[in-house]
Amino acid sequence: MNNIQLLYVKNIISRKKGAVKQQLKFFIALKNIGFDKLVDILWAGEDDEWKTLAAKFHSSQHQDKEFWVAQIEFSLSPKQSLPGNIQFALRFQVSGKQYWDNNLGLNYTSEADSGIRVFTQQPVLHIDYSPSLKEGSHIPVVVAIDKSLAAEQVFVHWTTDNWQHSHKSACHFRCDYWNKTHRSNARNPNQYGIQIWHGQIKTAHAFQIQYYFSTESKGNIYRDTNDGHNYHSQRKPLKLMILNLHCYQEDHQDAKFSIIAKAIDEQQVDIVCFQEVAENWNNGEGDWNSNSAKIINDRLPKPFYLYADWSHRGFDKYREGVAILSRFPMSKKEARYVSESNDIYNIHSRKVIAAQIRIPYIGPINVFSVHLSWWEDGFKQQFEKLRRWAEAKKTKYTKATLLCGDFNIAAGSEGYREIVNTLDYEDQYLAANAHGLFEQIFKVNDSHWQNLLADDYRIDYVFLSKDSCLSVVSARVIFTEQDYGRVSDHVGYLMAFEPK
Repeated sequence: MNNIQLLYVKNIISRKKGAVKQQLKFFIALKNIGFDKLVDILWAGEDDEWKTLAAKFHSSQHQDKEFWVAQIEFSLSPKQSLPGNIQFALRFQVSGKQYWDNNLGLNYTSEADSGIRVFTQQPVLHIDYSPSLKEGSHIPVVVAIDKSLAAEQVFVHWTTDNWQHSHKSACHFRCDYWNKTHRSNARNPNQYGIQIWHGQIKTAHAFQIQYYFSTESKGNIYRDTNDGHNYHSQRKPLKLMILNLHCYQEDHQDAKFSIIAKAIDEQQVDIVCFQEVAENWNNGEGDWNSNSAKIINDRLPKPFYLYADWSHRGFDKYREGVAILSRFPMSKKEARYVSESNDIYNIHSRKVIAAQIRIPYIGPINVFSVHLSWWEDGFKQQFEKLRRWAEAKKTKYTKATLLCGDFNIAAGSEGYREIVNTLDYEDQYLAANAHGLFEQIFKVNDSHWQNLLADDYRIDYVFLSKDSCLSVVSARVIFTEQDYGRVSDHVGYLMAFEPK
């Protein structure tokens, strides 16, 4: 494909409740040849005044291809006319170079209220593709068919389980479909030689769908398979964050609580596991309003469900413990000491909390917020108790078990090897960021793998049980000097998960 290619333009005038509006939409295919891309549309209406409209990233279809989209809407008023017929060209800037798609120097055109005009040679083309699944049991799909094919039947082929089972649904053509959908009186939505067909895919409780289109004409089958990769739409991944809060020991502590809440909101985190959660000692009775997890939660635009418990006195003035914040309701909440000691004046008295969280379109998962002691202070015994507890909480309906937090063992250390040797849990930060190393540790158990972790100083982890139905798709460090700033003596980790 070319570095930049116009797929279609939509030009619609709608009349609703006396308001007249014109909508322009440009859908573009882009070759992924670098970072820091700038894509825009240079266009002019009937007033011949040239303007620039920025395009935005839409979706990545495979390693080398991206979709970008630009759209704008105008309202007719005594002070503003509509653009009407337009002419335009596309510009792609990357790595100090410019690439154009300007119809070989003639510019592209689109007449006012003409519906969709396709600018590719594809006889079958998906229109209004969205990579995100919305709420509801069905999603609409729209496909443009070259009118010369004289298509009598058009199908969408789809799957919700990576083609283990496949389905075929018929699409339908109506001359007035465009008018009914957009409440427009478009003069002729097919004037550019295309037919608009529409269908539905039953998403029900599916997390993701893959699909393509087909039609048959004169013994030949024509398809739009998105260059052989199919179209892919899915729900938002599950986002989980872990962070040790440093037990009220930070300078500018209150401001840092606000920064943490800001990050949770902006990053659309679903579950947070905090360690070193502190509240005032108050003669051992505690002070809920000073609880650091509660303060952060209260500063979210919409507070999460919160479960917290404490294990020992910290820094001689706080009740110190752990917490789970969840966007979704929690059930089967439980707190246990995993240490031999449960003496509240012993810092090696370690309590872990657990909760079952039912994730929409995924199912119930068990989440543990963990803060264990160092190796020489009881880590091995504490982890073994934790592992047995997590195993006992599983049922046939459990989709995943996640052990999250501060384990106080360095990557590659004796404590880390203790976890690896159980063959039950895998380090998800490595799974997302160091695939070769992850394979050596968790798949083939290379005898020298610990040497490769010599420069990995992590002590905070998300361990996922190997029998889980989830797979990590991304993991990054957060709360660094470059990313929200430091808020603790620990960095945080933000990970995203999808069903396998």
